[in-house]
Amino acid sequence: VQLQASGGGLVQAGGSLRLSCTASGSAFNINDMGWYRQAPGKERELVAVISNGGRTNYRDSVKGRFTISRDNAKNTVYLQMNNLKPEDTAVYYCNVEGTYIGYRANGDNDLDAWGQGTQVTVSS
Repeated sequence: VQLQASGGGLVQAGGSLRLSCTASGSAFNINDMGWYRQAPGKERELVAVISNGGRTNYRDSVKGRFTISRDNAKNTVYLQMNNLKPEDTAVYYCNVEGTYIGYRANGDNDLDAWGQGTQVTVSS
């Protein structure tokens, strides 16, 4: 599975950005789709996650400002980020978890894939 993320950029505080991430490949089922971020010198942290049933979970600092959604037909997850703050500056990574369908030579059918990261910079 390959993940292609897009939508990052430079924005002033209070502005908005929308990230998207599409999974491609064959023979897989996706359960959870999520966004993580990593700021310089800090650990990677969960921003938001959405299950295939639409259940969402957010880190406290983004609640009310960020919205995660997904289009299962397109294997795509979105992150709408409003009222951005300088502390939101980070590289954002998408992640998908699920299962591969069919035979796997290594016997591991667990799917846990990461996108390449997209930079979000919020100026004050």
